[in-house]
Formats: sequence, structure tokens, C-alpha cells
Amino acid sequence: MRVFLVAGEPSGDRLGGALMEGLRALVPDITFDGVGGPLMQAQGLNSQFPMSELSVMGLVEVLPKFFHLKRRIAETAQAVLDTQPDVLITIDSPDFSLRVAKLVKAASDIRTVHYVAPSVWAWRSGRADKMAKVIDHVLALLPFEPPYMERAGMECDFVGHPVASEPVATDQEISDFRAMHGLADAPILLALPGSRRGEIDRLAPVFGEALSLYLKDTPDTRVVIPTVAHMVDGVTEHVQNWPGSPVVVDPRDLPTDQAVNQKRAAFAAADLALAASGTVSLELAAQATPMVIAYRLSWLTQKIAERMVKLDTVTLVNLVSETRTVPECLLDDCQPEMIASVLGQVSAAPNSQREAMATTMDRLGRGGEAPGLRAAKAILERMSA
Repeated sequence: MRVFLVAGEPSGDRLGGALMEGLRALVPDITFDGVGGPLMQAQGLNSQFPMSELSVMGLVEVLPKFFHLKRRIAETAQAVLDTQPDVLITIDSPDFSLRVAKLVKAASDIRTVHYVAPSVWAWRSGRADKMAKVIDHVLALLPFEPPYMERAGMECDFVGHPVASEPVATDQEISDFRAMHGLADAPILLALPGSRRGEIDRLAPVFGEALSLYLKDTPDTRVVIPTVAHMVDGVTEHVQNWPGSPVVVDPRDLPTDQAVNQKRAAFAAADLALAASGTVSLELAAQATPMVIAYRLSWLTQKIAERMVKLDTVTLVNLVSETRTVPECLLDDCQPEMIASVLGQVSAAPNSQREAMATTMDRLGRGGEAPGLRAAKAILERMSA
């Protein structure tokens, strides 16, 4: 069996790596081609080009790279057609992935699977109908998503989220992490301003000011910033004047499994986190780390989003648990004073989020079959139906 996979950012690489592991367990002689990051490469993928080229978000941010991305779309689609895989699996990054699928479908009958249902329950509900023209099967991370996809005419299976099956860091791993980075027994505040250059450039200055205000009352707190390999230098430059003697967790010289363990230990060691919106809220919930979510967009992208978003929360822990326990400082509310105030509130009552976090993990499949294996089984079962 031959599979072509396309992922465009670290969260997609994480999903792709778990899926590939599941597929290989079921089909040992499987062959992988495509585009992916270190976790997918660790499962045997030779990426056609660096996945980091695709980690762009927002209308204004995409425009300068439009022609380069268009060339990469055409190049990737042609590689699929040349390879003639049994199935094309695109993972999140819909602006790139679905354009690749469209070109492939126009020139072949190759089966297409998209991993991560678009958030049509949150905004742009018409995307499901457009997607149905080029995608045969959707793998959904959230339990309430399949009806939206099936209504548009696609097959859809809820397969859970890989974060729910990952281990919680042990006390020894946390102790080793603290010792490695000279943190002793200091309180730790995790700062996570994103994994894309654009969002880090927008959020890091705001996060730094917010932490300066918050740490006036907690001067012993140390700030820890896990980041992805291609953003280490950029993050280090941003945080050099932050308070809390910031520690940037650098994964570049570590084997992939050790880098993953380091990040997990950092999350578990933290008493509190300030994070950009995204999958990171689930990673924090998996380690039961209380959090505040903060995010802002470029001016034009924000104005567009304000007209289209239909929900009162963007945080997955809130959505999956059907609560609003994780506070958000979004768009115009993403201001240092407000963020610092909310951090203080969460720090004073950190346990108020933990029930919602546990509910989230349960609903995403914690304790059940690994989501990567569930996703692999769903793909194979639908192909043989």
C-alpha cells in the first residue's frame, strides 16, 4: 500500500506521525510519500520540502508568500499524480491541503482523505459543501463534527485526538526537566506565543508586557518557553528582555522522542500557562496545567474574522467540555493589563479548570484505543467498503 500525506504545521505533523504509526501497525509493508515535519519523518516520510514553508496563517500574512505557496501547491499535486498512491491524506492546513486535493481530483480518481474537519460549526459554514467536491472521507477530532461533514455528502469518522492518548509526564521527568534548566523548585509560568513567525511577532511583545505586570507580584516565578525548531532563534530574540529569567526549550539538538518528552515535561512542570489560541490548549489540558488563552490577528484579518466567527469561545477545552472555564483575551482584549489581571485570577484559583480538562480528555478518547490507530482503521475500513 502506498500513501501520500500532506501536513503544513506542527499540529498536523503530530497528527500525521500518530496516523502513520497506526497505519504501519496494520499494514507493515506500507510506503509513505509527501510533506511533513520531524514526527512524520521519524515514521519514514522523506518530506518533499520543509514543512515550515507552509506554516502561515491569516490573509495578510499569506499574501506576500502567495506565488511561492501556489508553486508548492502545484508541485505537491504533481508529485501525488506521479506517485499514484492508493490514497491522498491531507492533514489540516486547508488553504493549502484542499487546493492540492482539488488539482489531484481534477486529474485522477485517487481517493482523498482530510484529517481534521474544518470548523464549520464556528465560521464559514459553506466550506463543508466546497470541501465535499474534492474530499471523499473526513477524520474528525471532535465528537460533534461528523454530522456537519455527512450533511455535506462526505464520509466522516470521529477518531479522537492523539493528545488524549499521550502519557502524563512523571514526577521524575518533571524533576529532571527542572534540574536540566536550573529551575530548582521555583514556580513556573509557561509562555506559548505560537509556532508561526507571524503570530509570534504579534504576540511575543504583548506577552512580554503582560508578564512584566504579572511578575511584579510573583517575582520568584520563572518563565519557560517551549518552541519548535525553526522558531528558536526568533523566539530567543523576542524574549531576551522578558522578566522571569526566561528559558527557551530548544529541541534542535535532541532526537524527536526526547524533544517530545522535554515539551511534555515542561507543560507538566508549569503552575500556569499563557498560550496562543490553538491545539496547545489540549496539550496543556492533557497535563492538567491551568491556562489563559490570548490571541490577536493582523488588523485586516481581525476585521474579516469578526464578521464570520459564530462562537463565544475559540478554546477547544471550552468547546469540548461545554464549559467556559478557560479565560480568553482575544483580538481587542489581547492587552497586557487585561492578560496580567486574568493570569492573577487563574493563579489564585487554578483548580477551577481541572474538571473541564479531565472531561475534555475523556471525550477525546483518553483510556481508549489510540486515536492514530483509530484513524488508520477508519481509513482502511472505508477503502475496503
